[in-house]
Amino acid sequence: MERYVIIVAGGKGLRMGGDVPKQYLPVGGVPILMRTLQAFHEADEETNIILVLPEGQQEYWQRLCAEHQFSVPHRLAVGGETRFHSVRNGLALVPEGAEGVVGVHDGVRPFVSKEVVCRCFDEAWTHGAVVPVIPVVETVRQVLPEGDSLTVDRENYRLVQTPQVFRIDILREAYRQPYQPGFTDDASVVEELGHHIVLVAGNRENIKITTPTDIMYAEFLCRRTF
Repeated sequence: MERYVIIVAGGKGLRMGGDVPKQYLPVGGVPILMRTLQAFHEADEETNIILVLPEGQQEYWQRLCAEHQFSVPHRLAVGGETRFHSVRNGLALVPEGAEGVVGVHDGVRPFVSKEVVCRCFDEAWTHGAVVPVIPVVETVRQVLPEGDSLTVDRENYRLVQTPQVFRIDILREAYRQPYQPGFTDDASVVEELGHHIVLVAGNRENIKITTPTDIMYAEFLCRRTF
């Protein structure tokens, strides 16, 4: 079984309030994106890593790799207009006829555990389409159209993470569809074809770094786990 992962990193970092896109910000002295690639390489050195970056950021990334002597093998694909188009561009680098699974992961989720990566890839080979999730711990209220709200049973909800992993043939078929604004993640693209999505346990540390507060928590995780 061949394993591929498409790591999508097209963010401009606007919610960070700075000029450097968030995926390049250092955490524990190492750019976030490098930590993300390293997580997959350490989980399985045979995994083929495809990194999707905006064309205008690729030269900067290559300079960062040289500066940090970053040697995790990976191929570059050019980001598209939306996340959907970026994933499709990355998927084009998976060879035709490849048999195995392909994951899609957010570039700013550097703390995915080895156990979650392996679980997602293994279960995707068996079930075809797998998404890691964690339980909701906060109270959840649903906002109604008329402006009222009501408490809902949080046991009926899960928070979705990445990598979302699929058999290669399933994801390739899904991304032949025309883009729709309702495609919020890869699972929604695959579901449009009628495929069932299997949920597996994620890890709570697998945060998506989006705000300055997330950076502070990420620094804590680095001190604890690295």
